[in-house]
Amino acid sequence: MIKNFLKDKFLITKIRSRFNPSVQISQRQLFHYYQDRISNKENVKIADTGFRVFSQFEEDGKLLFLFAAIGMDNKVFVEIGSDDGVNSNSANLYFNFGWHGLFIDGNPKSIKRGRKFYDKYPHPWFYKPKFVCSKVNRENVNKLIEDAGFKGEIGLLSIDVDGNDYWIWDAISVVSPKVVIIETHVEFGLNNIVVPYDPDYSYPGKHPVYHGASPVAMTKLAKRKGYRLVGANELGFNFIFVKNGIADEAIPEVSVESVLSHPSVAECYKDFEPIRDWKYLEG
Repeated sequence: MIKNFLKDKFLITKIRSRFNPSVQISQRQLFHYYQDRISNKENVKIADTGFRVFSQFEEDGKLLFLFAAIGMDNKVFVEIGSDDGVNSNSANLYFNFGWHGLFIDGNPKSIKRGRKFYDKYPHPWFYKPKFVCSKVNRENVNKLIEDAGFKGEIGLLSIDVDGNDYWIWDAISVVSPKVVIIETHVEFGLNNIVVPYDPDYSYPGKHPVYHGASPVAMTKLAKRKGYRLVGANELGFNFIFVKNGIADEAIPEVSVESVLSHPSVAECYKDFEPIRDWKYLEG
């Protein structure tokens, strides 16, 4: 009983700390600091900008830097595979920079939990994000987004569905994001491979590693869609792309190899061995 009470108290304290005014103030100071550096043509490495407020890893900090360079003239996000939208890539932008957007997830419990959270902690001057509960595939992704009221240019697209991420991004045409964060499979190393599309796939499938696309294949898809690789989370599996022609000088393209330098990446390669000879497509 006491243990559960202390656990709940810790979680409440942790959540409330995210809404401390000092968090927003410090981020806005950092935002303007980056803008000054960029306007003076001083180099800022995206790898050095990461921190976490709501994101699962350090994506919050890297997105803050990117949008300092790009500008926040379009504060709209679409996050697919969002879970409850709390520990997400978009929540920090919503709560601390006034963004609006769409969370899509196939788990009804997650969607219910997310709606409850955003009802309890509403943005002080903006309206709540929209939540859609649905399994997402190539065939329905554009309709799900458009039916929720989103189309055209948006600021951020985040995809993390533990499965058909590659095929879903390939199919999206109803929105045109400036920045894309998408999960790749570092276990596949530098092979240019994609697991064949399966609209009915659910994790873990036939093997927990047999889904998605390699970093190389995902980057090739990004280039076909008009994006360049600019970074990743420290562990190397959440790749970050920016649309070509936007802040090219301030946010230069980086190589796939440069973002796969964490020691854990080499360990992940071992997980590919049992499925090395399974069926793959070229990216």
